[in-house]
Amino acid sequence: MHVKTVLILLVLALATIFALVCVLLTRGRAPSTCQHQSPAQEDTDGGQSLVFADLTPEEMAQVVRYLQGNLGAQLVDASRAKPSDSCIASVELQVPAKAEVLRFLDGGGARPPREALAVLYFGNQPDPNVTEYVVGPLPTPAYHRDVTVQKYGGKVPYHRRPVTGKEYLDINALIQQELRKAPRFLAACCQSDGTDLAILTTAPRGFKSGDRSTWFVLFHNVAGTGYYLSPVGLEVLVDHRDLHVSRWQLRQVFYNGQYFASTQDLEDAFGDDLLEVVRIEKPQAEAVLGSMRPRQPPGSLGPLQYEPQGPRYHVRDNHVTFRGWSIAFGMNPNSGPRLFDIRYHGERIVYELSLQEALALYGSNCPGGMSTRYLDGSFGIGRFAYELVRGLDCPYTATYVDRHYLAESETPKTNQNSLCIFEHDAALPLRRHFSDSQSLYYGGLQKNMLVIRTISTLINYDYIWDFMFHSSGAVEVRVHATGYISSSFLHGRGTDYGNRVGPHTLGTMHLHHIHYKVDLDVDGQLNSLETQDMEYELVKDPWSMQNTIERPYLRRKRLETENEAAFPLKGPMPRYISFASPNPNKWGHPRSYRIQITSFAGEHLPASSPMERSISWGRYQLAVTRRKEEEPTSTSIYNQNDPWTPTVAFADFINNETITNEDLVAWISVGFLHIPHAEDVPNTVTVGNGVGFFLRPYNYFNEDPSVDSPDSVYFSVEQDAGACRVNSLACLAPAATCAPRLPPFRYRGFLNL
Repeated sequence: MHVKTVLILLVLALATIFALVCVLLTRGRAPSTCQHQSPAQEDTDGGQSLVFADLTPEEMAQVVRYLQGNLGAQLVDASRAKPSDSCIASVELQVPAKAEVLRFLDGGGARPPREALAVLYFGNQPDPNVTEYVVGPLPTPAYHRDVTVQKYGGKVPYHRRPVTGKEYLDINALIQQELRKAPRFLAACCQSDGTDLAILTTAPRGFKSGDRSTWFVLFHNVAGTGYYLSPVGLEVLVDHRDLHVSRWQLRQVFYNGQYFASTQDLEDAFGDDLLEVVRIEKPQAEAVLGSMRPRQPPGSLGPLQYEPQGPRYHVRDNHVTFRGWSIAFGMNPNSGPRLFDIRYHGERIVYELSLQEALALYGSNCPGGMSTRYLDGSFGIGRFAYELVRGLDCPYTATYVDRHYLAESETPKTNQNSLCIFEHDAALPLRRHFSDSQSLYYGGLQKNMLVIRTISTLINYDYIWDFMFHSSGAVEVRVHATGYISSSFLHGRGTDYGNRVGPHTLGTMHLHHIHYKVDLDVDGQLNSLETQDMEYELVKDPWSMQNTIERPYLRRKRLETENEAAFPLKGPMPRYISFASPNPNKWGHPRSYRIQITSFAGEHLPASSPMERSISWGRYQLAVTRRKEEEPTSTSIYNQNDPWTPTVAFADFINNETITNEDLVAWISVGFLHIPHAEDVPNTVTVGNGVGFFLRPYNYFNEDPSVDSPDSVYFSVEQDAGACRVNSLACLAPAATCAPRLPPFRYRGFLNL
């Protein structure tokens, strides 16, 4: 054998041995830790988004101190206040007027003064009422002004105030006092003395303005499980209208289809054997209907989403940037998540995108269920957005943000990690094509998006609020419902109102309606509303005149007035509805953004209902109105307890004003009818229970803006698709062979309960 050949073989053998040794030495060794890189798009906002920032705990505390020292009223901490006391109910950000903000953001004007909105309950005065004050400037308040009449056209009557935690405690004490009058009945029906029963409120509270009478539904309460699935058949009506707690009264009692004037009458009927008692065993924790405890030991780990080179988005204060997107985010303690100044590649698309209200309306043959119309903003959609569970509510490596609020207390509280931000791989191409004719190639782009998420727990239901931003320039808004169904005691013809889901449990039918405000500014503030849809026309074939063909054609229309742009919930609506700029794109079409709604809402409350005007936003799947500073929200927290004389009636916003080349707002309703079934136990799942809408560019650009994404993939038959320089997917093996840096799991979500 030639000496040169021997040397070559020897070198190859040594190289092989070296490679094998390296493999053996590294086998079993943990992969290296992922090295994070700074996002390509850093935050260049310069702090401008702070004009929308929620109040800090320090600012809230300053407002409380100012009000205590400057109103000349004796204020009691709301956590202890009786109805006959005066107290600070809440303090939140007063969002500056849009014109002031735009002068600051776009025109180089002065930063608007930072102000707070304080809501006070004045029960300790001759004319009890609710008053709202704007307090400023922050951080050192020096003035306050009463804005109640300016906002609502008059004083807010005291009976419209939301029920406080202290009021609920006093009601519970009254109910317990009354239950002690029926000991034999409670022992027979429920194996209880009443003290271990959970009490659930309903709303609204009566039949006319001024009423404050609430049905409360009683359930077996088993620690560690959802009591909502264990009704005992007992419901009580409490009149708590009087300012003096000692004058409150239990007005009626309901049990298993029968009504009684008092618990004493109920006990007497039981003693006289005039009552059909359904004896319910007290459920045990391991067998209770609503238990969410795992039934199997943990298995192997599922897929984990992580960023091998660190997040590609950037968060500073209340501002996030991602691949051309720029968003200011916040949380209203009542109405929940809200976004401002949404821009794509520097151009503002949306000035405000905010949740307005969540309605849950029930049916039942029990009084509590049949009278329930929860307006969740009155309870606090943002306030009850608790800490998110890392790795389940959001990806483990998401960015988590604290939210602060001041409600029913003089001390600010913090819901830690209650909003999350992350990039999500949808495991679906955003676009792709495999070319199998003429030239042979593959091109595509993965569907990655930025997600801003928070989750509110409103008594039994959990709402997952998502705002998603795509590289195509589209904004997606989605809500999923999960948590526990509410239930009634099964009796009589109960299945006319739902399905039986337990031995004595009726899963009551209900509808969820969600309302959003979308203040689009498409290529400027002045927009018009344009619709497009298809029709067929019967024409003769140009090449064969004796034959005809049904040819689809495009029907375009510009809507001129608010009345034209109010689309009833179940009425026809054009498939394409767009906010159009007066300016054209390269191809001569108005630069536009299209509203595309995904919803399967239940029926709206009949117009004949005396409380329908309080939720009149639910009449419409979409309504477009001229933007007005005096119409900031579609509802009010005061509508829940006086829906018969609503403080804000959305129907009044629609008054046939022109909407051509104006600053416009889209008000969007989405929802679904929920008829509970066996699979809703123990919990309603998110699958199939998600609704929302898209804001999609429609001739806004000259082409799909995602073509500029650095994630794009393209290779042809002539290229080596396995080469990293040709195909970025071929780079994954060396780039992503690392372990994510996972923070330790901690949870402190029970602290503020």
